[in-house]
Amino acid sequence: MAADAVLYGNERKILVLGIGNILWADEGFGVRAVEHLAAHYSFGPDVQIMDGGTQGLYLLPVLEDLETLIIVDAIDFGLAPATLHHVEGSAVPATIGARKMSLHQTGFQEVLALLELRGHAPRAIHLVGVQPVTMQDYGGGLTEAVARQVPHAVHMVLELLAQRYGVCPTPLQHAPAPGAGVMTQAVARTAYEQGRPSEELACRYGDERVLARSGV
Repeated sequence: MAADAVLYGNERKILVLGIGNILWADEGFGVRAVEHLAAHYSFGPDVQIMDGGTQGLYLLPVLEDLETLIIVDAIDFGLAPATLHHVEGSAVPATIGARKMSLHQTGFQEVLALLELRGHAPRAIHLVGVQPVTMQDYGGGLTEAVARQVPHAVHMVLELLAQRYGVCPTPLQHAPAPGAGVMTQAVARTAYEQGRPSEELACRYGDERVLARSGV
């Protein structure tokens, strides 16, 4: 066990949280990264993998009094498109708030501020992010360049867990059902992206599968 790990009962409380909106192309990067992580590795009770989506303040109870929070998200770092970058500590809320590209980032910055104000902030916090190529393709999946970074982001998370916190997951021999453990199968990446019409047929101002349900 890492020297700086804190025990809560018999467990360390480490959360790997993917946030973002899968309806807006590269904004879904964090969600797809934790989906990939859960599909390829098994963790003990000291680590939880979670799709935080765009829940914002609803995540507050989940984040209170964590030892470690690792956030994965699409972030405007001002870097070249599809570049991965890691920041930690006080740089995390500053980075999220510096160039907001979506409403979920505004909400999550508020969550971090409330945790700090109430004295329940994570003891350690990390952000593994990617510079998006586009977030304007409604209903679209990840762009090719950003999709290629998903396994590399997962590797960065695994290195953080191993080197900083002494956590080494077990690789899965057989992948579980798509989305298992983090989301429903209907919105798992393969089902979602393969179920979308081609670019020639797709409604570019929205995903017709969503619009049809809303009556638009």
